[in-house]
Amino acid sequence: MTIKRNLNSYTLMVAVMLTCVSCKDMIAIPDPINTITTDKVFDNDNQANSAITGTYSQLINAEGGISFGSGSITLLCSMGADELSISAINPSPYYINKIPTEDGDTRQLWISAYRNVYNANAIIEGISASTSSKLHTEFRIKLTAEAKFLRAYSYFYLVNLFGDVPLALSADFNQTAKMSRTPKAEVYVQIIKDLQDAKANLAGDFSGSKLGERIRANKWAATAMLARVYLFTGDYANAVAAATEVINQTALFELRADLTDVFLMNNKEAIWQLQQSNLITPHGNATPEGYAFKAHPSIIPGEYIGYRLTDDLVGKFEDQDKRKTSWLMPVTNAGITTYYVDKYKIGFGNSSVNGPVTEYYTMLRLAEQYLIRAEALTLGNSQLDLAIADLNVIRARAGITALPLGLSKPAVLLAIEKERRTELFAEWGHRWLDLKRTGRAHDVLSTIPVKQPWAGDYQLLYPIPVPEIQANNKLTQNPGY
Repeated sequence: MTIKRNLNSYTLMVAVMLTCVSCKDMIAIPDPINTITTDKVFDNDNQANSAITGTYSQLINAEGGISFGSGSITLLCSMGADELSISAINPSPYYINKIPTEDGDTRQLWISAYRNVYNANAIIEGISASTSSKLHTEFRIKLTAEAKFLRAYSYFYLVNLFGDVPLALSADFNQTAKMSRTPKAEVYVQIIKDLQDAKANLAGDFSGSKLGERIRANKWAATAMLARVYLFTGDYANAVAAATEVINQTALFELRADLTDVFLMNNKEAIWQLQQSNLITPHGNATPEGYAFKAHPSIIPGEYIGYRLTDDLVGKFEDQDKRKTSWLMPVTNAGITTYYVDKYKIGFGNSSVNGPVTEYYTMLRLAEQYLIRAEALTLGNSQLDLAIADLNVIRARAGITALPLGLSKPAVLLAIEKERRTELFAEWGHRWLDLKRTGRAHDVLSTIPVKQPWAGDYQLLYPIPVPEIQANNKLTQNPGY
């Protein structure tokens, strides 16, 4: 992997991490020190804590556009699926599902996801190697658990987007530079192990953040991610159990009745959010995704610039569905109404550098846990009425009629697919991943006109970036590319 600058030593990574933001929970991080050593970073609790908060910051506050933790998953996967409608003039290769192996977005996604992996590895190894008595056992355990969570989160997306990937568990470039691809099943084993360790060793509240904000992973973030991973790997009993654990934490989590609250900072539906810097130009106080997606007027009167939702997706919203009125922005021009993504309200056109922050970037939220449990109940023991009850919780919040009990299993599965589409659209690639894992991708995507001619299902995995293969002769390309 060609991110040697992050691997050969911990020096540069720490310097980058310490280039922090004006986030009020991270203001104690010192200025960049290019000569800082691993020993100094992990000399005491405060320094080690600065390293992990810097990792969170680097995850979202990427320079040079969107990356793994700052919107690229949502954007690229939504284009590849059936969520976004984009002009046919020079359409994105993701939109037509014909990604060249030299594509820069794919490479940026790969590099930034692995950067998060290596940052996590460096923290795990740095804490383990530290002999300082000022780095206390409680902090060692907690920060290691957080790093494992971040590593697992990255690998979940790497393995689902690229298939078999190198499973790097060290920040030592000498160990990782020439790694071959690890089978997907083995990567999942490590993901589950990391998440189980994180769940066992992280606090069950939000005390990890100085102000009690929801911007650090805790036990329930790890449990929520476990529920998703168990669903994806077909371990339905454990998916039900994990989702239920999160749902039962009613003192911490609840579905927000007002849908415009769902993406606000620290709202009770949020399980884990990332806190953006409001000092970065151009997005300022907007989340990276809000800045990328929010539609804004064009210089042409009556026209808007932004990502339009497909007519098919818009048509899935039932009459009176509050999600349509709260999370979609209608624009009518020449008698034709199109709809734009409008989950985050601060974006291009109304964001400002150093402006007040009202929204954080939502990584995990409670609604998904109800949908995970509904699907796992259906696919596991066919507890259909219990699954319908979970769907009706989501539907009630959306203001639409409850589904009747007694539906058939195929009908429940279709209802789950529909609710996942209308609840989780344009969020962290859910639809793209859902189509693939349920075996529906070919039937749905190969019939979309803009994706014709359908070159083959190999397109359901992204190509391994060519420069990565050139730098590592043990790394092979995905079939079909």
